[in-house]
Amino acid sequence: MGLALGALLLLALAALGAAGDRQRADAQDDRRALAISVGSAHACALLDSGEIERWGDNSYGQADAPAGRFSAVSAGGRHTCGLRETSTVECWGYNDYRQTNAPEGRFSAVSTGYIHSCGLRETGEIECWGSDTYGRTNAPDGRFSAVSAGDEHTCGLHEAGAIECWGRNHFGQANAPAGRFSAVGAGWHHSCGMRETGAVECWGSSVDFGQTDAPAGRFSAVSAGRHRSCGLRETGAVECWGRNDYGQADAPAGRFSAVSAGGGHTCGLRETGAVECWGGNPYDQTDTPAGRFSAVSAGGDHTCGLRETGVVECWGGNPYDQTDTPAGRFSALSAGGAHTCGLRETGAVECWGNNYLGRADAPAGRFSAVSAGVFHSCGLRESGAIECWGDNYLGRADAPAGRFSAVSAGVFHSCGLRESGAVECWGYTFDGQAQPPAGEQRAISAGENHACAVSVDRAATCWMIYNGAADVPAWLRRTTLGAPATGSGGLLDRGAEAQRAGLAAFGAALLSLLALALLRRSRRRS
Repeated sequence: MGLALGALLLLALAALGAAGDRQRADAQDDRRALAISVGSAHACALLDSGEIERWGDNSYGQADAPAGRFSAVSAGGRHTCGLRETSTVECWGYNDYRQTNAPEGRFSAVSTGYIHSCGLRETGEIECWGSDTYGRTNAPDGRFSAVSAGDEHTCGLHEAGAIECWGRNHFGQANAPAGRFSAVGAGWHHSCGMRETGAVECWGSSVDFGQTDAPAGRFSAVSAGRHRSCGLRETGAVECWGRNDYGQADAPAGRFSAVSAGGGHTCGLRETGAVECWGGNPYDQTDTPAGRFSAVSAGGDHTCGLRETGVVECWGGNPYDQTDTPAGRFSALSAGGAHTCGLRETGAVECWGNNYLGRADAPAGRFSAVSAGVFHSCGLRESGAIECWGDNYLGRADAPAGRFSAVSAGVFHSCGLRESGAVECWGYTFDGQAQPPAGEQRAISAGENHACAVSVDRAATCWMIYNGAADVPAWLRRTTLGAPATGSGGLLDRGAEAQRAGLAAFGAALLSLLALALLRRSRRRS
């Protein structure tokens, strides 16, 4: 997207094109692409005619490029910005945070983040617009030669070569190292820069908290939450691994019959029928009511339990009425990000809470299981077929055909357990999430950016969507690459700047491709 990769990839390919190594002409016409920018689920190419060619998701008009001539383009989360040949910026697409309301005046570069955008003035100052949560649009004073808008932070390259980042810094993504750089890219929870020597250096989080490092031994159940996982030992003990900043992985001692890992908290069902929760509690989601339950499900900021009488009771955060349970008897329940779904004793599924994009609009008919994710929900029909509803971004609701015995809806993906015991996942399945363990499994759970399974021999296995965002390959850390020309703001620069690229652009291209790989391992985003 216009985050780390849009700007850098655009510079690299534009300079390579100006140096004579442009893409091949389209088979059906003589158009040539000078540069490309990849967004969250759409992409744009800048043609040598100055027009923008686009493809991919267009649910918010992010791919509806206006007519006319541009010198640069940057694809963001669900919006896109282009730099006109007149040096003005024009944006289109999703505008809930005014991220497409580009300011007037002349710019030399533009970069789109997830819900904000930034431009580099011809005078060298950076100006940003859109969501200012965490201060991501509060650009510092000074003169810059490049800017890159990330998810919740932004980075700029000072004319002197130093990188300065601002905005959210919970993973250290804004803690740029000292020294001189020639390029910079802001990603999801990390940033990367290329030294003037050509060495690549990244900082921030790889979003790997050890949630896939399942301990050895035998389990009877597993639950994948947000950046952590929990398993139920055959002895009844609960063991959790991964992120633990709120104590959500500090399982209490004693015997349990079930465990559920939610957003920042975890809940277990004691063998006595009592529910016990631990971890973050800003909305009282761990303040469990007394009495006996037969099931428990931890959601984003709320928790629900199924009483032994079949009545559902929920507590915790309730901005979307996700804890306002309907009357009547249920046989199962699942708490999602901000909505809840229950399976009636009749086999009908009923959901309540946040219904944006239809995540709570359960289809009619009979089901044997239900799972509420963050943006979508899935149910297992009595026939063994899986049906999902809600936001279908990246295909997370496109369940494959065939017969399954279990289903689990995560954040950007879903996983099902075939009747044969094989695991199949769909949706955001880059870099490993589409590669579940081989062999027969007996249980499956989809988390935020990872999934877990329990095999027939009771071993727990977890795997990631993406991993190692800040782990730069050794060969890229070496000072063997040429540094790109500066002054273009990471975008195609009209005039002599592109002509001077030469071998330097090769280094930028490598960094851009790295940024592409890293970003496609990310988010998004609730």
